[in-house]
Amino acid sequence: MPLAPFTGTLGTKKAAHLLRRATFGANKASIDMLAAMTPQQAIPSLFLDNLPGPPLPVDTETGQEWISGVTDANSGDNELQDFLKQWMIGQCLGVDVDDSSKLSYKTREKVVFFYHTYFTTIMTKVDDSRATYFQNALFRLFAFDKNDVDVQIVNEDTGLPENDTLVLNIKELTKKISVDNAMLKFLDGNLNVKGSPNENYAREMLELYTIGRGLEGNLPDIPEPGDYINFTEQDVRAAANVLTGFDIDDDFVNIDPYTNLPRGVIKGGNIATAHENNVALKTFSPRFDNAQITADPALLNGGQPTEESILDEISQLIELIYTKEETAKHLCRKLYRFYVYYEITPEIDNTIIAEMAQTLINNDYKVQMVLEELFASEHFYEAVAGIEDDKFGGIIKSPLELVIGTLSFFNYELPSYTGDLEGFYNETGQLLSSMDSMGMNFYEPFEVAGYSAYHQFPVYNRNWISTNYLTQRYNFIRQILNPSEDRIYIDPYAFVNVNFAANAGDARQLVIDLAAYVFTMADNLSYDVDGGELTKERLRFFLQSFLGFADYEAEVDIAIVEWQSLYANSANYLEIGEYLKRLFNAILQSPENQLF
Repeated sequence: MPLAPFTGTLGTKKAAHLLRRATFGANKASIDMLAAMTPQQAIPSLFLDNLPGPPLPVDTETGQEWISGVTDANSGDNELQDFLKQWMIGQCLGVDVDDSSKLSYKTREKVVFFYHTYFTTIMTKVDDSRATYFQNALFRLFAFDKNDVDVQIVNEDTGLPENDTLVLNIKELTKKISVDNAMLKFLDGNLNVKGSPNENYAREMLELYTIGRGLEGNLPDIPEPGDYINFTEQDVRAAANVLTGFDIDDDFVNIDPYTNLPRGVIKGGNIATAHENNVALKTFSPRFDNAQITADPALLNGGQPTEESILDEISQLIELIYTKEETAKHLCRKLYRFYVYYEITPEIDNTIIAEMAQTLINNDYKVQMVLEELFASEHFYEAVAGIEDDKFGGIIKSPLELVIGTLSFFNYELPSYTGDLEGFYNETGQLLSSMDSMGMNFYEPFEVAGYSAYHQFPVYNRNWISTNYLTQRYNFIRQILNPSEDRIYIDPYAFVNVNFAANAGDARQLVIDLAAYVFTMADNLSYDVDGGELTKERLRFFLQSFLGFADYEAEVDIAIVEWQSLYANSANYLEIGEYLKRLFNAILQSPENQLF
């Protein structure tokens, strides 16, 4: 059965929670807009159809894109990889995107990043900026998969175009990623040949990208060597043999007619000479009902394998794996950890995860349907009663979420990608550097399983925090609040005047108002001394940091009156700005702001 829906109005806290999790964060105006809605009313604005596609990344040395291969980039590929990462950061912020579609655009980019954490590659291992770009484009194409796409393909027999449909779902994405050039390079798919199968991709495809090992948390130990509960070594070998015969297309000219994106090529020309044609070697274990993958005779050339026949075999393989309910559950656990909470108890696994998986299966494996139901569910918002429930505000922000979320809240606009390319790359380069210092080398996870925070039991998101990483988080906030000609700068005085002017002269109320939008556990326009929201002690701390007095009991009232007088005269804007800088430093460097 589907997850029970939450039917009430969101309000500030839940609207902010939705936008932090579904996107990379949002400004006050967006939070206020959704606060007046129910989840059912709000969610369509996060999943708009027909979103614009991003412009191609550009090499600053030539001022031209290099992805199409029509123009030659002057920069070496290492530098082009850096440009690509910076371009991706721009997409996460929705640079140059119209406000009417920006929330949906950022929702899409969050899904794109999720797929990067799920179908992991490491950019320096792929070592080809174009290959990584096309993989990123593949994720973007499949990010919103509720509706299939009408396409025109050329009929090979007649040579004429005909209408067809690109089915969008996680099964089709898995098929496409299996012959994606970046993935072929990353997991040695190009080395997987008949007679000497390379099992790297087949193993990770089963263990990480589809059904998973049944060995997580408190689940039972391996029953015997080579048995991973959900699959066995026999299944790894059989899958590897199905996947034999593909090579990397370094020129990116072999285009998938449905996605219009490049894919790998077969070794051998018209005949896939490196593909294993022995059916006995493509026989699976009882975990997959002893199934065999066989070539479609109609797709062979004189009885020999072709590109079409191998793609059909890969399709059979993925369809076989997805017949197992555990495959849907494995994906849904990953979605849950990414969007909800890292700890999955047996109770959660047997209820929430099982229900998410059933939604996936019932809706033709369309991930968007699972996300829409999740974001509208009581479970997603259930942690509103106080501090006892850890899921609400219980995930440590990744450096990406901290950086993008902070700039999004301040409604900061990067320099236009189309109008100020140098400025765009300068500022996105700063953001990448800041993220790296906080422990996230963007698109460079340490291992094939991806960034440790998304998979490493039992620590998970706590991997983002160390003494050094925390210091760098604080340093990022200090930097953006200090004016500099060549660095990103947030003007706290201008921000408050635009967004919180109504209560800005009341120091206590200003702190409470800000906390309602910044902190996950703060109620709008109120604080609860005993209920664990913005406590009296925390309010006291922020007021002292803000107004700069020592003795709270003796000086607070005097300081509040002085602030009111100071703020009332705009001629004092420089001094007001210094006060507000202290306040924002205290709030944004607080432990509460490291959570979302």
